[in-house]
Amino acid sequence: MKAKNATLYRMEMTDHMCPFGLKSKDLLTRHGYNVDDQTLTSREQVDEFKAKHGVKTTPQIFIDNERIGGYDDLSELLGAPVADDNAVTYTPVIALFSIAAALAISLTWLINGRVFVPQTISWFISIAMVLLGLQKLQDLEKFSTMFLNYDLLAQKWVRYGYIYPFVEAGAGLLMLAGALIWLAAPLTLIVASIGTISVIKAVYIDKREIKCACLGDSRVPLGFVSLTENLMMVGMSLWMLFIM
Repeated sequence: MKAKNATLYRMEMTDHMCPFGLKSKDLLTRHGYNVDDQTLTSREQVDEFKAKHGVKTTPQIFIDNERIGGYDDLSELLGAPVADDNAVTYTPVIALFSIAAALAISLTWLINGRVFVPQTISWFISIAMVLLGLQKLQDLEKFSTMFLNYDLLAQKWVRYGYIYPFVEAGAGLLMLAGALIWLAAPLTLIVASIGTISVIKAVYIDKREIKCACLGDSRVPLGFVSLTENLMMVGMSLWMLFIM
C-alpha cells in the first residue's frame, strides 16, 4: 500500500499550545497518516507562515502537498464529526439523566445492598432536580434570559427567573434528604405546575420553536425534555405530599 503522508503546521509556543493542532495530529495518526509535525514556536513564525500561504488561522494540514485547511476541513475530509455549537442536540440531557440514574442506583446499593428498590425512583428524580438546578446556576444570567422566552410567571415577574434554579436545586436536596418536605414538596409542585403549563402553551398551543433553558444549554430544543422535567417534579411533589 502507498504510504499516506501529511504535513501539519501548528502553534506550540511557551504561552499557547493550540488544541486544534493536537487534535489534527491525533486525527491524522488514527487514520493511518505519517505526520510531519511542523511546530510554529513563535509569533513571528506564525505570522510568516500565514502570510506565505495566505491563511488566517492555524493549524493547517497538507496532504500530498495539497493544502486541506484547518481542523474542521480535515474532519470533513476524513468523515469525522464536525462540532457545531448551534446544532440541536439532546446529548446534555442524556448525560445528565444517565448520571442521575447512576447516582440513584449507587445510593440504593450503598443503603440497601441492591440495585433497585421503589425509593430509587424518588432518589433519581431528586438527584436530577439538583443536577438540573446546578446546570442553570452555572450561568444564572443566561438562564434567566432564556427562561423569559416561554415561562409565563417569569414574563410577569422577571426576578422569578433568578429564583427558580435555587428552588429546584434546594427542593431536590431537601427531598433527597427527606427533610422539610412540608416546604419542599409544595414549592416544587407550584414551580413545576407553572413550568408545565408554560411549556404546553409555548410548544403545543402556540407552536413556537424555541430553545429550552432547562440545562442552561441553548442547543436543547424546548419540548419533550422540559415537559418531562416539569412532570417529574409534579409527580415527585405529589408523592411526597401523599406519604407525608
